[in-house]
Amino acid sequence: MTTVIELGRTGPTLGKAEAESYAEWFAVLADPTRVRLLHTLSTSRTGAMRIGDLAAALEISQSTASHHVELLKKVGFVVVDKVGTASMVSVNAACCTGLPHAADVVMGTLSAPPCCPEDLPADVTTRPLTEGDMAAVLAIYAEGLATRNATFETRLPTAKQLRGRWLPDLAWVAELDEEVVGWTAVTPVSARECYAGVGETSVYVTDSARGRGVGKALLFTQVMEADRAGLWTLQTSIFPENRASLALHHGAGYRTLAVRNRIAQLDGSWRDTVLLERRRDLT
Repeated sequence: MTTVIELGRTGPTLGKAEAESYAEWFAVLADPTRVRLLHTLSTSRTGAMRIGDLAAALEISQSTASHHVELLKKVGFVVVDKVGTASMVSVNAACCTGLPHAADVVMGTLSAPPCCPEDLPADVTTRPLTEGDMAAVLAIYAEGLATRNATFETRLPTAKQLRGRWLPDLAWVAELDEEVVGWTAVTPVSARECYAGVGETSVYVTDSARGRGVGKALLFTQVMEADRAGLWTLQTSIFPENRASLALHHGAGYRTLAVRNRIAQLDGSWRDTVLLERRRDLT
């Protein structure tokens, strides 16, 4: 489920090919059993289920479950893998982004994205990053590397190497109970002067502080300060499996431009990424 839409001054345009693809997706989901099947897979603890278990969960026959799985597989909503004699069904992670994005395009909501996160946590504070924060920043980054769902990087850089990537004065940390629990920074996308206002962003939150609104506070600081610094475009790439990060960025005004299939390898396996972008109002 990969799509790229053209974004003009008056909002996104929807071509015939994209419309046909979206119509096929929505048509497949016109059956309530298939909607329930997708929901059951998406909320399962293991992330994959046998067709027989799906049939039991939905209280339908195994042949009916197989029929619906094949239709969902045809348009890419699910993936079916053979494990021994069993067929294991899982949701195609790219669909988590592709389907909501298709609805946004069709309804024209991408032309008016939110400006920044709302309902910021009262107990989380953000401030500019200092040299003394780098030990905590590296520790948080190491946690992200270990998940294999945060970055293609596999080796922890030095503090000097990491800071050297960022634009000056465009890196911040979040504190909770007087401890650094997250950070965000902006990296230039090009040395060319014409791209001076375009930055690549990163956001990381320590495991123990997730669910406390730390990411939301960091995104608020990031987008507001980037606007004040004169940047007109922020972009980021996120693994489609990282649903929390995708939702966080959408709430900060980032919009999905594309799901890039097999863009690079991580640990010898091809991975997809979701390309998101936030544009400052230039009017």
